[in-house]
Amino acid sequence: RTDIDGIGIAGLELQYDDILSGQNGSVTRQVAPGGRSIAGSENGTEGAVPGEDLILTLDRSIQFTCEQALLERVENTSSKAGTCIVMDAQSGELYAMASVKRDTESNEVRITSGNHAAVDAYEPGSVAKVITIAAGLETGVVGPNTVFNVPWRAQYGDDFLRDSHEHPDEDMTVRQILVDSSNIGTIKVQEEVQLRRHWDFMRAFGLGERTALDFPNESAGIFKEWNDLHGSEKYTVSYGQGLASTPIQLISAVNAIANDGLYVAPKLVRGFVGDDGDISPTAPSATQEVISPNAAEVMQSIMTDVVCSGTATRAQVSSFNVAGKTGTGLKAQPNGGYEDEFGVRSYYASFVGFFPAEDPQITVLISIDEPPAGTINRFGGTAAAPVFARLVPTIAHELGIQPPNSGAACAG
Repeated sequence: RTDIDGIGIAGLELQYDDILSGQNGSVTRQVAPGGRSIAGSENGTEGAVPGEDLILTLDRSIQFTCEQALLERVENTSSKAGTCIVMDAQSGELYAMASVKRDTESNEVRITSGNHAAVDAYEPGSVAKVITIAAGLETGVVGPNTVFNVPWRAQYGDDFLRDSHEHPDEDMTVRQILVDSSNIGTIKVQEEVQLRRHWDFMRAFGLGERTALDFPNESAGIFKEWNDLHGSEKYTVSYGQGLASTPIQLISAVNAIANDGLYVAPKLVRGFVGDDGDISPTAPSATQEVISPNAAEVMQSIMTDVVCSGTATRAQVSSFNVAGKTGTGLKAQPNGGYEDEFGVRSYYASFVGFFPAEDPQITVLISIDEPPAGTINRFGGTAAAPVFARLVPTIAHELGIQPPNSGAACAG
């Protein structure tokens, strides 16, 4: 965004203002008292340097489709706001980064110009479980079929922590723990990994650090040092409570699983165009391996089951096998707790998924801010996952992605 003089004041215009603006020219001359030029004196002229143009990675059609899907979903669910990000799994290029917000005065849902995907941080909820389970697989302390006896609630520190619903003590495999999104089961996996190692994995997946986008006012989220976690907080971070991440951090973390264990930094600027028309491409995104390809392959399989038979069945797409994870994060209130003065909780409902599940090429994040707390739409699987399902065919068509000939993952 720019001001009335064309000077960048927010977003990419502020970040790249010196490149976009160029340099003003100047004329120097010697003058006599009164301002008249002195005949025969030396005058100097320095020409203006035109600014360069940015080539963005955004796809106009995909961006528009994301905006329209968010506008409709936020309106229909009476939610507060929504965010959509579409990322190329291998290159980290962002094909869409859209946000909408309900105006507090008119109640109208509008497309916003702010970089909410990089600035707003919230508790990711159960989407963060993929890091905990991936850490367990990578360190070898669990396999997908390792069994834990999981109660529906248990005491950790001074607090009783719970699954989302009451159930008898149940023998659950690690695969089932993620498919059913069990908080207590995820804690049991984290206990095998141990807190310090789990913290290292969360950091490697990009939590607690600004991304390579380096937007003005970009948030690093809230991510305490491992030895600053106390009481039940040491355990709740395993399922995404007690920390905060931005949408761009969260999609980049999940994308590492889609990208066979390789974290790739998100990228929004593809290159620069000079006034002579020459294009200067930006460097490829930085990468680092956070889990092995073998561990990533197992995670891709488990996350496909999340969509087929777990909390994300509404993310299913008839033309593609897809994988992902839901999250229903509690919003911290001004009073420091999770309930307002009336005892009401607010939520962020999220889904992060990728497709095709057999050969991931695209990762998508959908986040819905404050869906009504008393309705079925307060969950990531009900508020956010259907938006993902709506977008996949359009994204695939726009980018020419064909379904692999591997059959339906969710058959039956």
